[in-house]
Parts: sequence; C-alpha cells; structure tokens
Amino acid sequence: MTTTLNRSATPGAAKPKPTFKQRLSIFDVKASPYFYVAPFFILFALVGLFPLVYTFFVSLFDWHLLKGQGQFVGLENFAEILQDRFFWNSLFNTVSIFVLSAVPQLALALFLAAVLDQNLRAKTFWRMSILLPYIVTPVAVAMIFTNMFGEQYGLINNILGNFGLDPVMWKNETFPSHVAIATMVNWRWTGYNALILLAAMQAVPRDLYESAALDGAGAVRRFFSITLPSIRPTMVFVVITATIGGLQVFTEPRLFDPATAGGSQRQFQTTVLYLWEMAFQRQNFGKASTIAWLLFLIIVLFGFINYLISRRIATADAGRPSRAARRTIAARKRAERTNR
Repeated sequence: MTTTLNRSATPGAAKPKPTFKQRLSIFDVKASPYFYVAPFFILFALVGLFPLVYTFFVSLFDWHLLKGQGQFVGLENFAEILQDRFFWNSLFNTVSIFVLSAVPQLALALFLAAVLDQNLRAKTFWRMSILLPYIVTPVAVAMIFTNMFGEQYGLINNILGNFGLDPVMWKNETFPSHVAIATMVNWRWTGYNALILLAAMQAVPRDLYESAALDGAGAVRRFFSITLPSIRPTMVFVVITATIGGLQVFTEPRLFDPATAGGSQRQFQTTVLYLWEMAFQRQNFGKASTIAWLLFLIIVLFGFINYLISRRIATADAGRPSRAARRTIAARKRAERTNR
C-alpha cells in the first residue's frame, strides 16, 4: 500500500524589509573602504595621471609656447624627434652620466651601509654625517664642484699639475665632463641611499649573524648570504629610484656651465636639458612634450631591466640558504612546536 503524503506548500515567511538605518549600515560597510583610499587615487589622477595624458595630447599638435595649440600633426613630432641627432646625442650623454653615477653610487652606498651597520663608536654621529651632502642645495654643490673642476685654476687640475700631468678639459671634452657631473651626483645622493639601505639592514635578525659566525662564516660570506638577500625589496626600491633620478638629471649639467645648455658642443647636454631647450628657448611645446614621453618610455624600460637585474642578484644566494641560516630556521620551528 502506498501512502501519499500531501505536503501543503507553506509559503516562505516574508523577509522583513530592512530599515533605513540597516541599509545605511550595509552601505557604510561596503563603501567605506573605497572612500578611505579615494584621496590617494584622486590626488594621483590630478598630479600624476592627468599631466601624463595631457603631455601626450600636446605632443600630437604643433604647440607653440606663446601662440598655444596649433595644427594637429599626429605622430609627426615623434618621427621628427627620432630622426633628430641632438636627441640621440642627449640620450647618449644621459646614459653615460647615468652609468658613471648610478653604478659607483649604489656600490658605495651599500658599502657605507654595511660599515655603519656595525657596532661603531658614536655610530649616530657617523650615520647622520653621511646625510650632510643631501641637505646642501644643488646650486651650492654645483658652484663648489664647478670651481674644483675649473680648467685653468681648478683644484683638480692644480693637483694633476703637481704630478706633472696635463690639465683636463673638464667642460670642453665629453668624457671628462660626464665624470665631473657624475661626481656631483654621487656626492649628493650616496649618503641618502646608504641611509635607506642601513634602515633595511637594521631589520635583519641578529641571531642569523650569530649562528653564521658560530658556523664559521666570515664577514663577506655573511654579507652576501644573509644581508643582501634580506634587504632585496629595499635594494630594488633604491635601484629603481636611482634609475629614475639618474635618467632625469638636469640641475647638475645645467649649473655646470650656466652660459650654455649642456656645453658649447652639447658634450654634456642631457635629455631633460634638451627638453628644456626645446620648450623654453625654441618655444616648441609639441616637440618638448614628445621628448618627455620618449624619456618616460625609456625610464620605464631601464627601470624594468634594472629591476630584473637587481632581483636576480639579490635572490642568487637566497635560493641557497647557508647552513647557519638553515640551523636557525630549524631551531625556530622546533621552538614553535614545543610551545604548542
């Protein structure tokens, strides 16, 4: 016998309609995070994204400094700038000064940070002393180094003369002028980068160094196996910022010879200096904006390459932790299991 149960379809209880206060609370939970972060994105859109987009817009026109917007030329400005020998000359000077400044600057900053990370006497004094060049104004730095690298009565040529060497034409020859400008950049920014790296080194656990020392690792081995992999994010940050600053160098070459925009033969005219000449001396904002956009793309390319290189260097030893580091990590895990 089959029994059929007639289940009466009871309608679901109607959900109570949320009150205005409850809807307001739900909206607050969902929307508040976006309102908290909105000021950053609004500020970035105003001072970062809008100038970038507007610069590209200007580069598509024949734009004069005083007459304003002219005829639409499309990508013609890009084609002309890429065929301009002065642009390629400025790009060569920029890369040359960047290499001469960034490489020794980062190496010296890393060395200074490693020294200051030791238990020195009056270490606070030494740590603050290396920041002194950074607070000196670029104009003062340029005046000091311009006198030092003077071709006739400069300090450097006088010292060379005492050793029987011929004076160097610091302003009239290409490579010596690059060395002089790179020296100014290094003197000003090395201490700043060293302090950033030192802050990262201070966060490395000291028991790693103690375990490595007990294991027989020397100072150099501890630096490359523990310090360098531990500060990898900071290293990448310093390399990226140094790349951006190095490719945008303007003040030092501009003040090295104030009478010219990069030398009488453009021997140390950087790309930003050429951009400035195009905008405010030739009064061609369209081509100046084109140079700005090309420089932006070059900086992105160099920054990405430097990021890959620095990341690879910093992780070369990270994938092979030292025996001391492995012992420390194992001891930590055993301690955690014991505490549980």
